[in-house]
Amino acid sequence: MLTNTLSRPLTGRVAVVTGASSGIGEASAEKLASLGARVVVLARRAERLAELVGRIEENGGAASAIAVDVTEAAAVQAAAERVEAEFGGADLLLNNAGVMLPAPIEELATGQWKQQIDLNITGLMNAIGAFTPQLVKAAAERGVADLINTSSIAAQNIFPNFAVYSGTKAYVSHLSRHLRAELGAKKVRVSAVEPGIVGTELQSHVTDQGALEWLEGSKETVEWLTPEDVAEMVGVIATLPARVNLQQVTIMPTGQAS
Repeated sequence: MLTNTLSRPLTGRVAVVTGASSGIGEASAEKLASLGARVVVLARRAERLAELVGRIEENGGAASAIAVDVTEAAAVQAAAERVEAEFGGADLLLNNAGVMLPAPIEELATGQWKQQIDLNITGLMNAIGAFTPQLVKAAAERGVADLINTSSIAAQNIFPNFAVYSGTKAYVSHLSRHLRAELGAKKVRVSAVEPGIVGTELQSHVTDQGALEWLEGSKETVEWLTPEDVAEMVGVIATLPARVNLQQVTIMPTGQAS
C-alpha cells in the first residue's frame, strides 16, 4: 500500500481535463492517470477520446470520456453533473481547450477573433463555473483541490499578429491570479501554466502566412517543447504537498529567447 501511494500519489483523486483529444490535454490526461488519478477527459472528438481512454486503461489507469464542446455552457454543466453523480465530483480541473489563430489586426478577421475568445475565454469560464463548486467541496473534505489553467508565454510577451490570441491568454493568467486570491483560503490551489512553443495541433490551425513563416523558421533554430514536457509539470503541480501552490509556471524551450 505504501509503495502504491508513493508511485501513484494521485490515487483517489478525480481529474477533469478539457481539450483532451490532442496535445497538452491528451498528454496531461495520460500523466495524471499514471499518477493514480481517475481521469475524465472532455473534448468534441469522441473517437479521439475513446482512443485515449483505451490507452490509459491498457496502461493500468482509470479513465472516462465525455464528448462536449466547452463553448456550450449547458453541455459543460451536464458533464459536471455526470462527474458528480458517477465519481463524487472532481478535485482537479485542467483547463486546456484552446485555439491559436494569428493574423494582422488590420485584416479584421472577426470570425477568428470570435473563435479564439469563445474557446479560450468563454469555454474556460464555462468549465470553471461548472466545476468550481466540486473543487471547493473536495478541498473542504480532503484538504486540497487543484484548478490548473493552460495559458501561454504570449500572456507576457509581444508577438506581432498574435494580438487576439495573446489577449485571451493574458486573460487566463490574470484570471488565475484573482481566482487564487478567492479560492486559496478554501484550499483550492490555482495555477497558470505558460508554455513557450509546444509542438501541438495549434500550429496546424494557423493560416496567416507571416505567422506560418515565423513558426517554420523557429523550428530550424529552436527545439520545441513536447506536450509531454508540459504534462510533466502538470503532474508536479498536482502532487506537491497541499501547502504548496505554484501560482504561475513558465516553461520555455531552452533555445527560445522570448
